Amino acid sequence: MEAKYEKIQPLEQKSLHAYSYEMDEFDAPWHYHPEFELTYIVSSEGVRYVGNSVENFRAGDLVLLGPNLPHCWKNTGVRKDCAAAVVVHWNNSLLTTDWLKQIEFNGIRMLLDRSVMGICFEYPESIADMLLNLPNLEPFQRFVNFLEILNTLANSKSMLLCESGFGGEPNSEDHERINRLYRFVRKNYVDKITLRRVSDEIHMTEESFSRFFSKLMRKPFFTFLNEYRISAACKMLIESDVDVSQVAYSNGFESLPFFYRQFKRFKSMSPGEYRDLYRRIES
Repeated sequence: MEAKYEKIQPLEQKSLHAYSYEMDEFDAPWHYHPEFELTYIVSSEGVRYVGNSVENFRAGDLVLLGPNLPHCWKNTGVRKDCAAAVVVHWNNSLLTTDWLKQIEFNGIRMLLDRSVMGICFEYPESIADMLLNLPNLEPFQRFVNFLEILNTLANSKSMLLCESGFGGEPNSEDHERINRLYRFVRKNYVDKITLRRVSDEIHMTEESFSRFFSKLMRKPFFTFLNEYRISAACKMLIESDVDVSQVAYSNGFESLPFFYRQFKRFKSMSPGEYRDLYRRIES
């Protein structure tokens, strides 16, 4: 049960490829590739999927992905800004085993080892400036700056995003099912969603769908759905002053106590604490 394989074409010509892009919204499907990826979100916001992780993203989001780790970024709601990002791809030939055995590369080696689970960073402002400039550099200077970025990130505060073991071989049918499911949840998460309704959407029996989703995402579908709803609720808590109960009902939760339990489960704090914490950070 795997994501779509994506061939990173430019790496046929170079071992390190850094580029920036801008579009109306992030439209890449859930996919994977054998290259490492470092993605810096310049503008836009939404939900980030990495393996079985479902988290909000916004401008400044910086994530390192190991080889064959399925991922995608999807926008949500009305957006004022375009979707823009800087992406760096490189393959295993760039930093060979002999390089990574050297003491100078200890931090980078451990960073790359952890990337199989996806890593999200808190980082110094200088890293954002370096990433924005990286695509404009000549190959040698790009490589030198890239190493400096990795070394800084190896010593920065970070968070692992998902379980390991998401690599695999291409399966186009499963890829299409999961992307259809993402579109369905994005469109209907505020409504009541039954197992029958979602399994019909991807033309499977309820039992087959439950097995399919649990094997693919390492969690039941309704856990995934509640994570998505909590992510949408977090966005609403940050961007508005509406009452917590209205946040819950506006994002598909039919019971306020259940909303509080789910919020505590996924965010380790109450909705009110989350809103207060975010506003203290922003002030």
